[in-house]
Amino acid sequence: MKPTSPLRAAVASLLLTVGLGAAHTGVASAAPLPEPAAASSAATPSASAGLLDAMRRDLGLTAPQTEERLSAEKAAAAVEKTAQQAAGGAYGGSWFEPSTGRLVVAVTDRAPESEVRALGADTRLVRHSAAALDRAKARLDTLHAPTGVAGWHVDPRTNSVVVTVVRTEREAPAVREFVDRARAAGPVTVAETTQEPRTYAAGTVGGDPYYTGNVRCSIGFSVYGGFVTAGHCGQAGAAVRGWDGSAMGTFQGSSFPGNDYAYIGIHSGWWTVPVVLGWGTIPDQLVRGSAEAPVGASICRSGSTTHWHCGTVLAKNETVNYSQGAVHQMTKTSVCAEGGDSGGSFLSGDQAQGVTSGGWGNCSSGGQTWFQPINEILGRYGLTLHTA
Repeated sequence: MKPTSPLRAAVASLLLTVGLGAAHTGVASAAPLPEPAAASSAATPSASAGLLDAMRRDLGLTAPQTEERLSAEKAAAAVEKTAQQAAGGAYGGSWFEPSTGRLVVAVTDRAPESEVRALGADTRLVRHSAAALDRAKARLDTLHAPTGVAGWHVDPRTNSVVVTVVRTEREAPAVREFVDRARAAGPVTVAETTQEPRTYAAGTVGGDPYYTGNVRCSIGFSVYGGFVTAGHCGQAGAAVRGWDGSAMGTFQGSSFPGNDYAYIGIHSGWWTVPVVLGWGTIPDQLVRGSAEAPVGASICRSGSTTHWHCGTVLAKNETVNYSQGAVHQMTKTSVCAEGGDSGGSFLSGDQAQGVTSGGWGNCSSGGQTWFQPINEILGRYGLTLHTA
């Protein structure tokens, strides 16, 4: 039966997106925009308390050592450019030396040493200039690096281009060939690492936030090539940003009203994983399939605003009449949700159920939500659910 006008208004007001400019997100990874600093006559501290604490923790420094380190680094940064100019063509690079608290400037001859030292820096005599090392590194940049070569960079302390290889791959023929070609390009030192580098963009994890325009929604489930979410979060062609603000993908298809589902294809640097976030309430959950739970079954939801909440399946194949139009074949649950949870994951055990659409109420006083069943979305776009 079609909802009455008051219910329709309540439902329509709870399409579970959230505008970035107005709503509190409740998501640690989605920090608010900084506000303009207020005018103050107080002296600016050397660093925030959080940064000082982190330095003490991670660098093993005392509180006075932390302040001294920051002061010395500031002084070194202030003199570095001038010292490079003073060294001229003999400049071999520079670095801050923690043991002395001073800038060290490498030079290829002794002529500019006194002028550099007069600026407050120490000097070290080296063989290769910074310009020569940069040229050697540029030659390496034209080579194709195999798996097992983690990267390369100019290192003024060793006065060489350091090629870093994965320890277990060092003797691999392709790695050895690359190192040989690199050495032919200029002065090269080989270093080792235990693992290959990877990006720190998050995988497409159910419940995690994403952003499009001025709206935040939640990831539903990873599929091969991207993820599924709610259709009212964006139209086909709309660009998507990840939790860290970086370019994530594009809406490849979207339907709302009538349906409330969408498929987002992801860019390079992001990848899909068969996981739904537990937000610390429970361990993150693996997705192993999409077997449909019956009415009365327990069901849980993960979303970027209210995180992890559970309830039961109340009804299936329900038509929900939002103010934007009716949406058909929805499943109703007793699980609460709030703005920003749209698109998030509904899971029963380890089985994907659907993506959050809308509802009424909140997670303080309770409410109900509807989701678009996952198997309908997979069939509509010809997608394959990423499962563990």
